[in-house]
Amino acid sequence: MKRRVVVTGWGLVTSLSNEVDDCWRRVLNGESGIHNIDIFKADDIKVHIGGDVHDWDPSQTLGQKESNKVDRYSQFAMVAAKQAFDFAKFDPQGSPNASRYGCVLGSGIGGLTTISEQMERLIAKGPGRVSPMTIPKLMLNAGGGNIAINYGLRGPNYSVATACASATNAMGNAFELVKTNVCDFVVTGGTEAAMSRLGLAAFANMKALSMSDGDPTKASRPFDKDRNGFVFSEGAGVVLFEDLEHAQERGATILAEIAGFGTSCDAGHITSPDENGVGASAAMQAALDNAGIAPEAIDYINAHGTSTPLGDKAETKAVKAVFGEHAYRVGISSTKSQLGHSLGASGGIEIVLTIKAIQESVIPPTINLDTPDPDCDLDYTPNTPKQREITYAMSNSFGFGGHNASIIIKKFQP
Repeated sequence: MKRRVVVTGWGLVTSLSNEVDDCWRRVLNGESGIHNIDIFKADDIKVHIGGDVHDWDPSQTLGQKESNKVDRYSQFAMVAAKQAFDFAKFDPQGSPNASRYGCVLGSGIGGLTTISEQMERLIAKGPGRVSPMTIPKLMLNAGGGNIAINYGLRGPNYSVATACASATNAMGNAFELVKTNVCDFVVTGGTEAAMSRLGLAAFANMKALSMSDGDPTKASRPFDKDRNGFVFSEGAGVVLFEDLEHAQERGATILAEIAGFGTSCDAGHITSPDENGVGASAAMQAALDNAGIAPEAIDYINAHGTSTPLGDKAETKAVKAVFGEHAYRVGISSTKSQLGHSLGASGGIEIVLTIKAIQESVIPPTINLDTPDPDCDLDYTPNTPKQREITYAMSNSFGFGGHNASIIIKKFQP
């Protein structure tokens, strides 16, 4: 028998706010976390705006010693995980069931900050000055490994790297672990801190980023006719997936239920999506099939919506292919218009905002959607939130390499 999987904790680190309710309030108010980059000098790079978490001080949560031992991307994950555990009022440390508690995190790149810093040190000071902590800090599994150490999670623990689909793929795997009775409880979501001079220059030189030199808050404009690239950001979104009975037995607050998951690959181009959204539509359809619901059951889609000319158009075609006439009735928005694109963390951040949308019966806006693109003609909730009862919502994540992932969240009903 397949078990019901519910969400019992959440935590966020974003360019807009590092607290769930405050971030949600700011999103509904149409605020933007995009600004001139503050964490390093970017004047000599083609792009100098982004969603860096510029006021970051992990020592307040982790302590200075622990903060120094881990890369920025692990810091984000660990702080968001602590928020999630605190919300869940659950401390598994020392539990006799620890082998049934797991962690599956997504990250597209991992410890790029450490790689950049240590390469500069190697060149400037020689190999003898490279930190012995370099590998433990940069490795892609460090985020999940450190969370497991902190909370005594002895079950399955691994990392997923599918570029910008990483968090959603990770959550899909976590969903299956709980649903199939491998685990009772899994920490999941995504984290990314690739915001460095190297990361920014690389994305800028491949012409993936918005080259807007006006108001930074206007640069990310998904589905708008004048969009010209995504806005690079960073952060983490961590959620706790739990077996319903396990959650009820300990008196947990249940935030939502996970209903379905689907994934696919374009198998076309290493960076560009299939222009007709064939892979994206396959992932969405697979999620619907996995949930056992018709397309018409979906009330809201938190779109991948990165603000790239090709990507937004391809996602629009994919939604039409899967949803038919209902594509014009379903509410859609892209919260990347406010938070930027945090790569492998984006799905983790967006599932938190999608759950808030379900709970409060409101679709958050796509800000900066001022001039609709004729090729993107669905209801993208331009600039103003819209009240709507939401029973089922879908969150989409599509990444370089042709990776596609969709997850379906349901309003919890006992």
